[in-house]
Amino acid sequence: MSGDARKTAEGLTYLTGFGNEHSSEAVPGALPEGRNAPQRAPLGLYAEQLSGTAFTEPRAHNRRSWLYRVRPSAAHPAFTRTDNGLIRTAPFTETVPDPNRLRWNPLPAPTPGTDFLASLWTLGGNGDATQRTGMAVHLYHADASMDRVFSDADGELLIVPERGGLLLRTEFGLLHVEPGHVALIPRGVRFRVELLDASARGYVCENYGAPFQLPDLGPIGANGLANARDFRAPVAAYEDVEGPVEVVNKFCGNLWTATYDHSPLDVVAWHGNHVPYAYDLRRFNVLGSISYDHPDPSIFTVLTSPSDTPGLAGVDFVVFAPRWLVGEDTFRPPYFHRNVMSEYMGLIEGAYDAKAEGFVPGGGSLHNMMSAHGPDRETFDRASSAELRPQKIDDGLAFMFETRWPVTATAQAATADHLQQGYDEVWQGLQRHFRPLP
Repeated sequence: MSGDARKTAEGLTYLTGFGNEHSSEAVPGALPEGRNAPQRAPLGLYAEQLSGTAFTEPRAHNRRSWLYRVRPSAAHPAFTRTDNGLIRTAPFTETVPDPNRLRWNPLPAPTPGTDFLASLWTLGGNGDATQRTGMAVHLYHADASMDRVFSDADGELLIVPERGGLLLRTEFGLLHVEPGHVALIPRGVRFRVELLDASARGYVCENYGAPFQLPDLGPIGANGLANARDFRAPVAAYEDVEGPVEVVNKFCGNLWTATYDHSPLDVVAWHGNHVPYAYDLRRFNVLGSISYDHPDPSIFTVLTSPSDTPGLAGVDFVVFAPRWLVGEDTFRPPYFHRNVMSEYMGLIEGAYDAKAEGFVPGGGSLHNMMSAHGPDRETFDRASSAELRPQKIDDGLAFMFETRWPVTATAQAATADHLQQGYDEVWQGLQRHFRPLP
């Protein structure tokens, strides 16, 4: 094992550090010495490279891992098409992009026996999965653990639990995530989701574009926002299981299935940086004004998927973590604004300081590019007259998937029973206070 290791309360061990070249072996001697693909891999294992980027991308951006496994991934039967369920994939053409502000209540309870994969419900997205551009927003509400294995060739999956803990059994080992944590499964990595509670609910960002990375800090300096050392990668743990295992592969928007005669989660050792990881959002080092005015919400960026235009992300993952508000003569909740980026916001717990009601944990709102939004009337009236003392915001945890293109809602999202009607009414009653000077 290389890199820093941390033992967690639940008995799992993790390697720490975002984007690091980690290595791990479940059995001593499984990692070859000095060569990635020796003529004979140790312990009778097979050497296999998993590439998340093109071979020739710059070293700083290159993602790949070497896996030493019981059987190579090539040893599988043919895949056949299976039903996509409630999953939809870009390009989204069922409806047209909507400039109206939209808000949803949480997903309803699932049919008993629904696992994570079957529960995935696509709200919308943009881009084109076949061109590796854009993103999709999914929600999940499951009440059963998976007994099958899933992988996504279209993009990486950022999982944001809102209710119920998850144990993610991946090719690289185990990740335990609970509400307040996030987990990322890289493109093409196989995994299974087991529930740690009676049910589990949350959000998923499927990123078709460049892999998520930590944002540059610019004039902030060397420290702040998400610290690389707080990201956890799994230690190698493998399944040597004979017998039928269903493996589902998402490829160019469709689900394909095959029945293996063994578990594909059979990696005994690995090294590289194309690995799953988890992060505790409460470790985010929040920055903000200590004088006056309101910095832009980009200071809350945890991860970013860069595009071909510097500073313009395919998708950003932003968290509004507990923080102090101390700005003098400043309207402290998020200000009214229109934005070239499109924003899907969700709530993990508590309340959001820009909304008085209607925005609830498990629900979400969509404000497409240049859609005017901001605090509702009740929040504006309260914040405009509040006595400005230092204030701790620690009763809520919200996040945002922010993307460069409009998010087109799926037909199922645009007509859902849990789509809130009358969302625009929260801004009604904002009165005219203008008084020209004499």
